[in-house]
Amino acid sequence: MFKQFLAASTAALALGAAAPLAAQEGADATISAPEIEYTMWTLDNGLRVIAIQDDSTADVTTSMWYDVGSKLDPEGRSGFAHLFEHILSRKTLNMPYNQIYGLTADVGGTRNASNGPDRTNYFETVPAEYLERMLWTHRERMYFPVVDDEVFNRERDVVKEELRQRVLAPPYGRFQRFVLPENAYDTTAYRRPGIGSIEELNAATLEDALAFHEAYYGPDTATLIVAGNFDEANLRALVDEYFADIPRRENPVPLELNTEEPERTEPRTIVARAPNVPLPVRGTVWKGPKTATEDTAALEVLSAIMARGDNSRLNEALVRSGKAVDASFFYSDGEEAGMIAGFAITNPTADAAEVRTILDAEFEKVRTTPVSLAELREAKNELMSSTLRQRETARGRAFELGEALVSTGDPKAADKRLEAIAAVTVADVQRAAAKWLDPQGRVDMTYERGEENPQDWANPYPFPTFRSLPEPTRTPLAVRPEAEREAPPAPGMKPTVEAPAIVERTLSNGIEVVAAQTGDVPFGTMTVLVPGGAKSDARAKAGVANMAAALADKGAGGMGAQEIAARLESLGASVGATAGTDGTFFSLTAPAANMQEAGEVLASMIRSADYPAEEFERERKRAIDGLQVDLKDPGALARMAALPVFYGDAAYGSQPGGTQASLAAITREDLLEHRQAYWHPAGTKIIVSGGVSADDAVALADSLFGDWTSDAPVPPMVEDAAGEPSPVRTVVIDLPEAGQAAVYAGMRAPSRSSEDYVALELANSVLGGGSSGRLFEEVRTKRSISYGAYSGLPARADDAYLIASAQTQNATADEVVQVFLDEFDRLGSETFAEELIDKRRLFLSGGYGRSLETSSGFNNIVAELLMYGLEPGEAANYAADLQGVTPEAASAAAAKYVSADKATIVVVGNAAEFIDDLRAIRPDVEVIPASELDLSRGDLGVSE
Repeated sequence: MFKQFLAASTAALALGAAAPLAAQEGADATISAPEIEYTMWTLDNGLRVIAIQDDSTADVTTSMWYDVGSKLDPEGRSGFAHLFEHILSRKTLNMPYNQIYGLTADVGGTRNASNGPDRTNYFETVPAEYLERMLWTHRERMYFPVVDDEVFNRERDVVKEELRQRVLAPPYGRFQRFVLPENAYDTTAYRRPGIGSIEELNAATLEDALAFHEAYYGPDTATLIVAGNFDEANLRALVDEYFADIPRRENPVPLELNTEEPERTEPRTIVARAPNVPLPVRGTVWKGPKTATEDTAALEVLSAIMARGDNSRLNEALVRSGKAVDASFFYSDGEEAGMIAGFAITNPTADAAEVRTILDAEFEKVRTTPVSLAELREAKNELMSSTLRQRETARGRAFELGEALVSTGDPKAADKRLEAIAAVTVADVQRAAAKWLDPQGRVDMTYERGEENPQDWANPYPFPTFRSLPEPTRTPLAVRPEAEREAPPAPGMKPTVEAPAIVERTLSNGIEVVAAQTGDVPFGTMTVLVPGGAKSDARAKAGVANMAAALADKGAGGMGAQEIAARLESLGASVGATAGTDGTFFSLTAPAANMQEAGEVLASMIRSADYPAEEFERERKRAIDGLQVDLKDPGALARMAALPVFYGDAAYGSQPGGTQASLAAITREDLLEHRQAYWHPAGTKIIVSGGVSADDAVALADSLFGDWTSDAPVPPMVEDAAGEPSPVRTVVIDLPEAGQAAVYAGMRAPSRSSEDYVALELANSVLGGGSSGRLFEEVRTKRSISYGAYSGLPARADDAYLIASAQTQNATADEVVQVFLDEFDRLGSETFAEELIDKRRLFLSGGYGRSLETSSGFNNIVAELLMYGLEPGEAANYAADLQGVTPEAASAAAAKYVSADKATIVVVGNAAEFIDDLRAIRPDVEVIPASELDLSRGDLGVSE
């Protein structure tokens, strides 16, 4: 529930008494993942090339990994490697600003880039026939980048908006990005925030960017990984053609850093505060070892034992006891150093000192007492299963290999990591815990609401000085005039790939089953769709459907919550359950060999969840506490407020996760009644895919659910869930402490089964489909006032809303609103060109096809089709459906549904910074203080 609020810092980072229940002794402890098969060679200029061939996909992924991360940020320029990651993709000698977006999205592909402490990567996935074109773009970016004032200033502004969105707006953003690294490290560059600071970003100059490129970017610092459908001989020839003549860096600055973290020998304590912290955090951080060292695998296993899954030690000691709403423990490793941390988000009614005492007791216990063999097996299976899921696609294998490679220099590091995890013993875990969780090396941390003062949490160890870079010497390049530019290469031969066969069966009790073998990796997903989504909730008890689903694993079939968690986690399995708007979804993922045993647990949950009173009371309280976090996050609050604003008092206006008042009103009996009324075999549909044959999948579904019967009546349908169209409104929710404003705009749209749906979906892709949509172009690319702006058309059984959204600094909220309204009018009044619609068809069908390659993606698509009465075979016909929409039909759909005068606006932020300018656009603005908001009412509580 809460882990997204304390997400990655230097790597994968999340927040994070009786012992957990022993894992199942019969659980198979031999889960393994197939090795990553690859070919590697190195050019004379130092460029390393890795090829991962997979002829089962119609796509190819190209990714260029540079050994250049935020640890190389120059003195006084924190965040610079991340800023340069933005810069390098924008312009080259032959590519004008952001042409890279069109070269990927317009052919059905996708692209992005990312930056971490140790590396930066640029990656694309496109139809395989465009391999050469993508290699050409990487050549352009490596050899001919254009770094000028336009690129530098625009991207710096975008990065500042990203910092506001990811750090200042979320309740725990400052803790994650600023407080934690400052206190985890003393001397290494990891101490600085990788995203930088507004002050140091403002201080950066164009000359800094030119110097950074000259110092660090070249073939001798790069690895090209190509994964997917290609001919290796052709790939080798193309790599030679596009990269062999690129010279090494002329005046290379060493990539190596020689600083070692000193041992911390004296504990200390810090208290950090921020204005938007809803629930206090208590925790401890220690220094940890580097990547791929003696204790790395043991610490990964230790972290899983401590906090991975519900059958973990901190979950049992803190969450199940009601002392904390969430707890976590993690080990984050890097090339230069590592950190280990354990945290708890404190229950607002709990004694914070007691939470600290429990944390300390758990840390000491794992240092001094061996973990059990059952815990060891469970942790290993969880880690192995996670890797199986990653390796379902060639794209996933490429990223796993790349991440391990850049921090170790070894292309086999990903597989060696699994071997090391498999070899970890109980003694290894205790040795690592005793060594690294040294009480003398700890920093105890508190994060709570209050006035921000960085001096309160500053590390007393002298702040290190980092290298400065030589002045740039090259003459900057400029984009060539259009007539002189080299054209991107034409597409090559399109491979023929057979789509997996979709098998449909009906069990003897009427349950529909859809199965497909979507891959060969021994990992599968089973999705069970039952009626009774959030629209079935009474407004006064909003959240019943979602709580019934989420708490189904707290007791069923004679098993308690601990036994259910232990059985699933011992099998490397996980179950997710949530109530969507129109139905409830259960999703089981597991190694293929364990699908039957894990599926038995899932079946018990669906057929006989009994919601033990103690579990119910605790989880209801956690949900209420969790809403305190959402209510302090402008993006989350805007999403919640939009529902009653759009739909009024109709069923779709209900909060799926409930409100604090509605959750408090829900009883255990409400959950039981919901399950008995709505989870019924007559309305159930099952989808199974992954590395499981279709016949085996059908047999699995039959063994688990084929004998399910019910004497209860068929679940009732919720009629007219969207209600009558609500009047157009402009609503501002005043959140004075908001670090950013969130803007939502919505227009009434058709249901998923409507004849207009696909046509409007195509028109919407012009408006806000990805980074090549118009909203992104206007808001981010041209104005640099947001990290991104998008629009979407959700699927609904009744009328939906087409929704555009963006986050921006408070002072520019009105500007984003005006852009949205202008683009709505533009979309609804023009006739689309055939060329534009062709590109958008490919954009939509390409994303759809990539989703179908993973078992979870396939299941999500088919479940949506089934929920809205469409044939599962439509999953394979989506491209044809899009092809059947003419430009005239897309234009007509846009004209029918999209215009500024149809748009309802919701803005959440510090109203004082934008309200006057917004009133100049929309004079009839309703301003509601966030503290007075009633999310259960269509009027949000502004009238009696």
